[in-house]
Amino acid sequence: MSDEDRRDSLADQAAAWVPPWERPRPPAAEPDTADVTSDVTAPSPATDDLPAQPPVQEPESAALPADLDRAEPDRAESDRAESDRSEPEPGEPFVGESSEAAGVPRRQSAGRRRVTAASEPAPELSDTELRGALEAILLVVDEPVSELVLAQVLEQPAERVGPVLDEIAAGYTTAGHGFELRRAAGGWRLYTRPEYATYVERFVLDGQSVRLTQAALETLAVVAYKQPVTRSRISAIRGVNCDGVIRTLVTRGLVEECGTETDSGAFLYRTTTLFLEKLGLNTVDELPPLAPFLPDDVEELADATR
Repeated sequence: MSDEDRRDSLADQAAAWVPPWERPRPPAAEPDTADVTSDVTAPSPATDDLPAQPPVQEPESAALPADLDRAEPDRAESDRAESDRSEPEPGEPFVGESSEAAGVPRRQSAGRRRVTAASEPAPELSDTELRGALEAILLVVDEPVSELVLAQVLEQPAERVGPVLDEIAAGYTTAGHGFELRRAAGGWRLYTRPEYATYVERFVLDGQSVRLTQAALETLAVVAYKQPVTRSRISAIRGVNCDGVIRTLVTRGLVEECGTETDSGAFLYRTTTLFLEKLGLNTVDELPPLAPFLPDDVEELADATR
């Protein structure tokens, strides 16, 4: 066989080649492949004198353009179907088949995740329990405590704590106890009754008491009624220098600095919460008026000092 005949034979074989996916399914009984193999591989008489040629392999690129055109859409459709199957559901992470086969557990979807329950509100106390809890706290406080702080500690509404405190105070007064619940310095605290002050002083002080001097009391009164006030103003009212007395009152916690004066830059002083607590007052507005204690000729004395 000449080279041209051999090329024509190869071209015919390439043209007659059908892709595997388009070939018809073989029947149930498989044909005898021995005859087919003998027909294909047996050399023809005309080629006995030629050297043996290697078996011809069907080139993959020998498919006609029409076959390629038919094969590409099918392959694209299969790719799209595979991508649709592998696309994760909304709200669920993607896990491939290979990861499942490898033993990787599928992550739980966002919609199925367990949500931690919010902290439940504290149970509401009964009136008896609330009253007992308030009395227990008030027995250990060392300074007046506000209704808001008590409500936060007991986890109860603030509007419920106030009326209960009023009932407790009224109950102590009605029962005639030696102590009372009183509002002072913006909060509540237990105090001994004034009629038993003599016995309390005798027990606590044992005949020894540290009292403020007359100068300290006068200076403290000026600060209480004129606050905020500077040291020069206090000295002008009292007629003497009061620097040492102011230092003593600041050390005892009855007076504190509260800024500076705009014009002169001098320090301003005011009374503290401890001052209100010691006097049993809620605010400085409860201080007694000064008019009953002033002399009748106060205007004449003021003119004389000028």
